[in-house]
Amino acid sequence: MKAVAISQRVDAYPDRGENRDALDQRLFEFVLAAGFLPFPVPNVLGDRVGKWLEQVNAAAIVLSGGNDIGTYAPRDRTETAMLFHAEMTGCPVLGICRGMQMMAVHAGATLKPVTGHVRSRHRLRGDIARNVNSFHNISPAETPPGYVTLARSEDGEIEAFRRNGRDWEGWMWHPERETSFDPADIERMRALFNA
Repeated sequence: MKAVAISQRVDAYPDRGENRDALDQRLFEFVLAAGFLPFPVPNVLGDRVGKWLEQVNAAAIVLSGGNDIGTYAPRDRTETAMLFHAEMTGCPVLGICRGMQMMAVHAGATLKPVTGHVRSRHRLRGDIARNVNSFHNISPAETPPGYVTLARSEDGEIEAFRRNGRDWEGWMWHPERETSFDPADIERMRALFNA
């Protein structure tokens, strides 16, 4: 099985003096269902992220959802380092929700607040046309330089994009939050990660 490195959200417990890295267990199940071995990336590695990714032999990267960008600097630094590593090695990347936002910011795009996208479903139009879940209140304001938009929501927000010349995609929906994983998401991830 190919190893897939997954970034983690930060859950803060100030009364205990703890910041915990966390992932939805369903994201592990989704990665396993696609035929990959998930490895969560700790947010304490600093400039050792690239070395850690090499040590686990990460064949692909998933930037997960949760936490707005700018909320926890260690997570922002970890994901930025993961993207730099992917650029240097040609490693495929899938950004989910916040992960797609991080990809957009990394490429020089801006983010904007959106309404009607939290705990809802909507229809996508474009190269990807189907119903998806939605759990975000921030979205890319424009398609980043070097990317092409794959899908927009009914109200025109960017819901998926792909980087030109790289196996990098961003999805604003959460494939792991579906009751049953959508076979289209599993196949798309497998194709992106060259499975």
